[in-house]
Amino acid sequence: MRLVFYLMELTAIVESLLFATQEPLPLTQMVTAVKDTARDIKDTAEEGALAPEWVTELLTIDELNVRSAIDSLVAHYEADGRAFTIVERPHGWRLCAKAEYSEWCRALFPGKKIQRLSQPALETLAIIAYRQPITRAGIEAVRGVSVDSMVQQLVDRSLIKIEGRADLPGKPILYGTTEAFLEHFAVRTLDELPNATELRRVKLPTPDSEQPGSANTETQLSLEPVSLPTPESAE
Repeated sequence: MRLVFYLMELTAIVESLLFATQEPLPLTQMVTAVKDTARDIKDTAEEGALAPEWVTELLTIDELNVRSAIDSLVAHYEADGRAFTIVERPHGWRLCAKAEYSEWCRALFPGKKIQRLSQPALETLAIIAYRQPITRAGIEAVRGVSVDSMVQQLVDRSLIKIEGRADLPGKPILYGTTEAFLEHFAVRTLDELPNATELRRVKLPTPDSEQPGSANTETQLSLEPVSLPTPESAE
């Protein structure tokens, strides 16, 4: 009975931590918050009085216990048909509205409504996501058209960033995705992108500027079957 009560309290505490912040919380931070608070409760207990047994139990929790509490909450939300859930982001966990309610939630923030990317922008973003770091010329070799405006659009929306310069003549700029990209497409790492391993091995056309003296005889890679994931929830 004591164990059951302890698990219920831990689950409630984890839920309160996630509810209290808009920032993703890593497991380590939640463990520290629970242990530190439990220790404070014990230290400030009145002389001769003992802290509740379940508080003492909280001094021994670890990340596995917190993850178990999160799984319990998610299952509970699903069983109750709640409009929100808990999702893992690149830097931790957070409470989010489910994807089917995202449009309703965005109505509260008219100045922050997400403008949909055009198909050319999505294709450009997909090339960068799967083959980063990559130069503008490298992207154009795959798409077969100029991508100046598409690259600038993605930079302006903070979906890609400058990663440095390539060790090539002219030192062209290298581009890669940002943390905002991971957040937008609801993935923790680039490895969670669809068919990531296979698409990284596909041989792509090489721009003449990056392969001096050799003609580009590769056929253009079609990105039509490739699609980035859609966000699972609205934050």
